[in-house]
Amino acid sequence: QVQLVESGGGLVQPGESLRLSCAAEGTIFSIKAMGWYRQAPGKRRELVAAISNDGSTQYRDSVRGRFTISRDNAKNTVYLQMNSLKSEDTAVYYCNAAIYVVEGPLDAWGQGTQVTVSS
Repeated sequence: QVQLVESGGGLVQPGESLRLSCAAEGTIFSIKAMGWYRQAPGKRRELVAAISNDGSTQYRDSVRGRFTISRDNAKNTVYLQMNSLKSEDTAVYYCNAAIYVVEGPLDAWGQGTQVTVSS
């Protein structure tokens, strides 16, 4: 059984930083793309950032220049460094990964971690 375990959310003031981590645990053959999504109350889930297994990245426009996604393939872990946080970044953040396991490809999701930006 494969699961994504997230950590690093919390309450911060505008302008501060947080770092989210997501580790894939279980019997894994390989991981292709990994990414972070977020969902604010009353809004649809949206892609924040993604990183492929060759290291190429993509960001939504509202976070580009403030957020940085990275991954440690040896640890099956993806990170999201969030700087200059704004109130509009408040949401539940979900990790996502395209994983190959014994049974075949798996679209895995983390349990979500709350990020609240408020003064």
